[in-house]
Amino acid sequence: MLMMPRKVKFRRQQRGTNKGISVRGSTLAFGDFGLKAVDRCLLSSRQLESARKAISHETKRGGKLWIRVFPDKPVAKKANETRMGSGKSPTDHYSALVKPGKIVFELAGVTEDLAKRAFAKASAKLPVKTKFIRKEI
Repeated sequence: MLMMPRKVKFRRQQRGTNKGISVRGSTLAFGDFGLKAVDRCLLSSRQLESARKAISHETKRGGKLWIRVFPDKPVAKKANETRMGSGKSPTDHYSALVKPGKIVFELAGVTEDLAKRAFAKASAKLPVKTKFIRKEI
């Protein structure tokens, strides 16, 4: 099931910029292990879903998984071989804006080795460089 907002105030958005580093959502809040983004990117809902499936498959649906980002930015895309102009195209998909330092996934209730393997598989599905982090005791 792809994630997307139920209702939006405006159908289309401008691209904007993705400057700075993540201050909110840069520390572990729920789980014991996390997958932290090192670069900035737009994560589409399909990429997030693919990574989530990889994690749940690797952990055999054990433990608890939190997704710390939500795709709420509409991305418009024109059809192929369309001439310039004629207004803005309809929304193609939704993306989550990710800055360096943002924790994308958190996991609890599994061993560190299993969490590392699961996040390695999930990282392969994402277009951003990530690193594995654990809760400091």
